[in-house]
Amino acid sequence: MMWAIAAGAAVVATVAVLMVVALAPPAGRAPDARPGASGSPDAGRFDRPADWSTYRPAVHLTPADRWMNDPQRPFWLDGQWHYYYLYNADFPDGNGTEWYHATSTDLVHWREEGVAIEKYANGLGDIETGSAVVDTANSAGFGAGAVIAIMTQQHEGVQRQSLFVSTDGGFRFEPYDGNPVMDNPGAPHWRDPKIVWDEARSEWLMVLAEGHKLGFYTSPDLKHWTFRSGFERDDLGVLECPDLFRMSLDGDPSKTTWVLVAGVNGAEHGMTTGTAYWTGEWDGERFTAASADPSWLDRGADFYAAVTWDDPRLPEPERLASRYAIGWLNNWAYAGDLPTDDWHGGSDSVVRELALRTVDGRPTLVSAPVARLSDLEGGARTVDDERVTDDAGTSLPQPSSDAYRLRVDVAPDPADPASEVRFRVKDGSGAFATVGVDFASGVAFVARDADAAAATMPEAYRAVRTASAPLRDGVVTLDVIVDASSVEVFVNGGEQVLSSLVFGAPGANGLAVESVGGATELRSLRLAPFAVAPVERLGSAG
Repeated sequence: MMWAIAAGAAVVATVAVLMVVALAPPAGRAPDARPGASGSPDAGRFDRPADWSTYRPAVHLTPADRWMNDPQRPFWLDGQWHYYYLYNADFPDGNGTEWYHATSTDLVHWREEGVAIEKYANGLGDIETGSAVVDTANSAGFGAGAVIAIMTQQHEGVQRQSLFVSTDGGFRFEPYDGNPVMDNPGAPHWRDPKIVWDEARSEWLMVLAEGHKLGFYTSPDLKHWTFRSGFERDDLGVLECPDLFRMSLDGDPSKTTWVLVAGVNGAEHGMTTGTAYWTGEWDGERFTAASADPSWLDRGADFYAAVTWDDPRLPEPERLASRYAIGWLNNWAYAGDLPTDDWHGGSDSVVRELALRTVDGRPTLVSAPVARLSDLEGGARTVDDERVTDDAGTSLPQPSSDAYRLRVDVAPDPADPASEVRFRVKDGSGAFATVGVDFASGVAFVARDADAAAATMPEAYRAVRTASAPLRDGVVTLDVIVDASSVEVFVNGGEQVLSSLVFGAPGANGLAVESVGGATELRSLRLAPFAVAPVERLGSAG
């Protein structure tokens, strides 16, 4: 066995975007001089504060209290990202969500800004999922640079689309006097508008979730919308949280395609609720999918209501080549049953960067954690060229922090090939979750039927989730982001992702490996701790 210590923060060429939450830099401090940043003299930055609850994440966004769910697409304005999520300040006694606001300069470190759009304030109900845009050309008439948010409001069971305006850079919004801008035509499901600018046709484009259909609408001014067509599915349950955007394939700006995304129930496809997508063409009237079969942005149990966005500061070819994404790290099958005490609703996933690449002949959204994540990594311990057998224990370096990054390259031993290799995370007190590779079936998997919460959770929680994991250049690579209550596994450079909530026994943080049915070659292992990155809470400093 070869163990080594890698000095300094790891720099990984293939990583892209991960959301972590941290204390935003105080006024006058340069962004990279934050307490807890890589290279900081703060020796305790890897330890979660003693007064944090057992499952409060170190590097994932959660509210201070109450309830969170759907992310709302961020936008860049006035030198920072503006992000919102659905928040219920009255949970568990009252219903209804509103938009809670957070800002960041790098999609890594976040600061709370408070409620930006209040529920029940204009007589049309609470504030649900939608999207916000910066109206640089003043198409809506509220002034160049106004932030226009269009979202679903629901009153007495009727869903309508309303418009809200911010003229202070996205911090506070006021309702438009002409709301709703889209009244319900009599549909029971009519929600979650996602708006993009169609550059080729110089108009706004909306995709709306309408039960088993995604409806497409266009507008010159964000106030008046014309129905164009629908994209219908009868195999994915009630569709929600759609998205539509254009990307270049394999980074070639001469080869672009549109991508249609929706939150779905994947039971007929062997999945749980999740985020499906199709590539195809938008011609100004309708979307035509290249294949009827959906692909999946994440095949884990807990990645829903995902949003994506690009960086407007980049040149056009780079904007087409990459996007960011974030999802809700939870599942409606057990969303209210999680063993968290001081807040509820799970967390946001890590933010990822997406690229559209040809994988096994099919355009595929490939995901990876952000390069700035390395700012939070401490010195890594490594193992190289270790043979793991099924009849002898193999010692691994142990995590020194609750949140860490584990990268491994594994392959079956040619002389005695294993059928599976399994890594136990959050191992202790008889509870653990398993991240593994089934070489015989060519899949990676996450199993949490033995974690500390599984016995009291619904069956959907205990189901094993799998993703394709063929050998690439003779190995399967796993890039695993572990936090106090979650595991996210990027397989083979992000060709597939498995995101899951995981609850170990209090204080348990062991890491172990076992090979099943033969031997596994552990070509490389790299274990790096994450510094704790607390959100800068509204009205406090931590």
